[in-house]
Amino acid sequence: MEKLKANRDFSGIDPLFELVKALRGEDGCPWDRKQTPQTMVRHLVEEVYELLDAVESEDFEHIREELGDVLFLIVFLIRLFEEQGRFGLQGVVEGSSQKMIRRHPHVFGNDRVSSADEVKQRWHEIKKTEKHPGVLSVLDSVPSRLPALLRASQISERAARSGFDWDDISGVMQKVEEEWSELKAELSGPPSDKIGEEYGDVLFALVNVARFANVHPETALSGAIRKFEKRFKHLEKQVFESGKPMESFTAGQLDQLWEEAKGRVG
Repeated sequence: MEKLKANRDFSGIDPLFELVKALRGEDGCPWDRKQTPQTMVRHLVEEVYELLDAVESEDFEHIREELGDVLFLIVFLIRLFEEQGRFGLQGVVEGSSQKMIRRHPHVFGNDRVSSADEVKQRWHEIKKTEKHPGVLSVLDSVPSRLPALLRASQISERAARSGFDWDDISGVMQKVEEEWSELKAELSGPPSDKIGEEYGDVLFALVNVARFANVHPETALSGAIRKFEKRFKHLEKQVFESGKPMESFTAGQLDQLWEEAKGRVG
């Protein structure tokens, strides 16, 4: 069987669509031909997280590569729905463009805004007029499959925009202290399912603190994790160079190495 010839003209997005059509075609790839929207969207989620890592690393060649992977999967998904007769690229582009024009009346209309915060407020007001059928709550638009910390942030923001909020950060800090006290009380007693519930309440209260402090909890936690990783790897290196297992170090010795790591790698 004669092999398909790949298009080497990479200008525009059409070649990528032609590539996906070839992969999905009769003489294409068995793996690509068996994919569905449900299987491909899972790959898309994974690739978006890889793109996130690349952006945070500021490795521009890596960013370019990961953007390509995300774009390929988006094109693949559009092709799957096109095969079903649902919509194609034109429908996606038209719908997205109309939405962005509608949500930027200060650019494409006569509205006037004076700050980015005002733009954000206007954006949410416009979104309220675009509710899809079956959406009864302002929380319904938050995807249920988001990672819990990211979903908590969006739930918190939507509830606050509806007027369900503290007056200032002092109120939410009091809530954190209240939830922390309840968690400590549960931890001082026998093991129970209540401990997990109270721990979750503490985390959710801290998400609200992040909102008042204009800090994104997902980004903040990611930064804390990276910082811990750098310090721990430095500590591991020092332990390895000592020729002794980490288990042989006392807690005081490990604390000393940790403080050294903080000074060396930040």
